[in-house]
Amino acid sequence: MDVRVLRYFLAVAQEGSFSRAAESLFLSQPTLSRQIRELEEELGVELFQRTNRNVQLTRDGMRLRRRAEEIVELMDKTRDEFDAMQDEIAGEIFIGSGETHLFRPIARVATQLHREYPGIRYNLFSGDADAIVERLDRGLLDFGVVLEPALIQKYESLRLPGHDRWGLLMPKDHPLAAKPYIEPNDLPDVPLLTSSQKRPIPVLTQWLGYDASQVNYVAQHVLNIVAHYTLLYNAALMVEAGLGCAVCIDHLIDARETTNLTFRPLYPELRLDLALIWQKYQIFSPAAELFLKRLKSDLVESSSEKTDASDA
Repeated sequence: MDVRVLRYFLAVAQEGSFSRAAESLFLSQPTLSRQIRELEEELGVELFQRTNRNVQLTRDGMRLRRRAEEIVELMDKTRDEFDAMQDEIAGEIFIGSGETHLFRPIARVATQLHREYPGIRYNLFSGDADAIVERLDRGLLDFGVVLEPALIQKYESLRLPGHDRWGLLMPKDHPLAAKPYIEPNDLPDVPLLTSSQKRPIPVLTQWLGYDASQVNYVAQHVLNIVAHYTLLYNAALMVEAGLGCAVCIDHLIDARETTNLTFRPLYPELRLDLALIWQKYQIFSPAAELFLKRLKSDLVESSSEKTDASDA
């Protein structure tokens, strides 16, 4: 299977037309059609449903599209790494993370490094831990930010300072906003928006006093879940409109006095500690290697400054 042909396949999938794809690729349409037909013969499946006006991916075509995107992305990343080795310090660094304010040290070091080496570029992937680990294992990411300790045993890791905490994002006029924190007996019957990631419901299940095996029971019969969200911004708009309260971590949405929203932490407190991870025996590009070295140094320096301040 030729990577070049996979690029042709992706172009047809994106354009929905052989003629438009051929034009964008600077190929003749018969040449492109022949390449795709040979790819279908090689795989033994039909990749496109052809009509007079356009083409659509079949089920097998959709499956190949996902894999083809990963293969092409990995090839591009590998090429960029070798190109960077021939230059001073340049190239792309790939980092995956969920939404968290603990990303700030990474952002700080990335910015400082880019000022010194403008040829360094960053690719940020947002997703849950499963998606991040999958891309890390496939070589599509250099680094991932995940919860510790559950997912870090098989990787090299660097703990990030500080912690996140779970709580509820709610309108300021919500009855629970009068409390300093949310207790287990406050939660049942409150309309909730929860993340579509796997983590929140198991966490809430144990926090409510149920056994870990009762996750499905809690989700269906104890909690009043009215919506699931992927990213918190749109969920916050639903909260502001009065749909319910969002189960989330702190510092992701502006909940200061100037907004209509407020955040109340859960009590007993549920903390999240995070770590930067990378594959063991990873051979980094010069840019990624320098980034990791700078981040380690920055975290040590920040920790020393805090220690000196507390001693004073």
